[in-house]
Amino acid sequence: MAGYRNKGNPGLMGWIDDRFPATAMWEDHLSKYYAPKNFNFWYFFGSLAMLVLVNQILTGVWLTMNYNPSAEGAFDSIEYIMRDVDYGWLLRYMHSTGASAFFAVVYLHMFRGMLYGSYRKPRELVWLFGMTIYLALMAEAFMGYLLPWGQMSYWGAQVIVSLFSAVPVIGEDLSLWIRGDYLISGVTLNRFFSLHVVALPIVLLALVVLHIIALHEVGSNNPDGIEIKENKDENGVPVDGIPFHPYYSVKDIVGVVVFLFVFCLIIFFFPEGGGYFIEAPNFEPANPLKTPPHIAPVW
Repeated sequence: MAGYRNKGNPGLMGWIDDRFPATAMWEDHLSKYYAPKNFNFWYFFGSLAMLVLVNQILTGVWLTMNYNPSAEGAFDSIEYIMRDVDYGWLLRYMHSTGASAFFAVVYLHMFRGMLYGSYRKPRELVWLFGMTIYLALMAEAFMGYLLPWGQMSYWGAQVIVSLFSAVPVIGEDLSLWIRGDYLISGVTLNRFFSLHVVALPIVLLALVVLHIIALHEVGSNNPDGIEIKENKDENGVPVDGIPFHPYYSVKDIVGVVVFLFVFCLIIFFFPEGGGYFIEAPNFEPANPLKTPPHIAPVW
């Protein structure tokens, strides 16, 4: 019935609502979505996770435009992005710092969920979707770690993929299937690139949408453990609730501003963790110990 709530509205929005429930979706998920009145500091991190996800997608699109997913050109394309592409260094640092920030805010978001029991009935499915998002994030980060195609990338991927060989019976075949070759090679690089920029982002976006829909179906939990849907007035409005927009959507801006201060501080002053990071390109995956002593700085 949500699609019929706004039928007959005048103007452009009326024309859209007759064909797509835009106003109904706005009301269901923002302006008339009631949340507890006593959200605290720990409730900032869900919106921050969404902000970082958008940052990762946008910067990733721009980086992909100049990246060469081949064993011969991957490392050089990273140097090209850092040195020659306009603001390429900024895009790469936004993406790499954003990857770390993503895990930081997701860990804090998960901590809040455990702290206030967001995994309990009726929010079990919200929690399961969140855990699946976390697993997809780990896979996404692992695939991206190989893409610079340097010695750290190569040996990091070698160690992680080799862990799967410890699985009883199918371990060796599983490792071979993940690599696509008997050693980490250009085939692995191309495979991981495809998963990193196409498959896993689609999975992540789908899981985030399902996570939000499931959350808004059962409602956000209350730090005090009170279910606001159990106490409603004569109009069906939760007495202990408040519309998410504009109250919490504006309040989240405070958390966003503080986060961006820290995020920009890291990008502009400590993008490599405060040290000068030097990595050698990986030349021949078949025998990486015999690579020439070519050391190139990654600015």
